[in-house]
Amino acid sequence: MLTETHTILPAADLRRFRTFYHDRLGLDPREEHDGMLVYGSGPTEFEVYETENAGTAKNTQMVWITDDLDGEMRRLREAGVEFLDFEIDGMRTDHGVVSTDEMRSAWFTDSEGNVLCITQMR
Repeated sequence: MLTETHTILPAADLRRFRTFYHDRLGLDPREEHDGMLVYGSGPTEFEVYETENAGTAKNTQMVWITDDLDGEMRRLREAGVEFLDFEIDGMRTDHGVVSTDEMRSAWFTDSEGNVLCITQMR
């Protein structure tokens, strides 16, 4: 039986990744291994490994759930995060946010080109 999910993100440069996640997102690794960092985020964790393939995926690679999307976006913008604006498949951002009946979401890329999302459920 599948019971947990575990995200693994690629990074071309772990030092640059660590700096971005510390300075912009306020996250630090809780473990470090040769060529890999482990981060804890709430009840879940994610790993980062060094690879030349970083930044090649153009899809959402990880989502954080928040109770205050506007507050998180404000905090992240103040830290230098730029949110994406786009229009695809009937979804269009308005000031960086896509709204549906079920949720409000915003996307940004990290230092390695990984596409990340924060979502507030309604």
